[in-house]
Amino acid sequence: MAQDRPTAPELLDAISGFLRNEALPALEGLDARLAFQVKVALNSLAILSREWQRGPQADAAELQRLKALLGRDGDLPTLNAELCRQLRAGERDERNAALMDHLRATIAEKIAIANPRWR
Repeated sequence: MAQDRPTAPELLDAISGFLRNEALPALEGLDARLAFQVKVALNSLAILSREWQRGPQADAAELQRLKALLGRDGDLPTLNAELCRQLRAGERDERNAALMDHLRATIAEKIAIANPRWR
């Protein structure tokens, strides 16, 4: 990871600030379509910022839950693929409390990154 400045979060903040404080006000009233696209870009930058801040911890927590649930070691993509295989094969379903706890926690973490105002 680069140790130089600006850092990734600083760049995200700078880009967001420019779009929010300069580009968007200049576009509002002149080009509704482009103003909307700037709002979409701002939302995307906010998601990237939350992903940068919360993603590693969410991934680590998901990995630990998957290891416990599946009773084996592995990386996140491999264990998720195995869980998907088990679900498709009918080896696990909604009656499995540990599975449901894992899915609820994983979904909550993903929503907190994608749209923290949801609920």
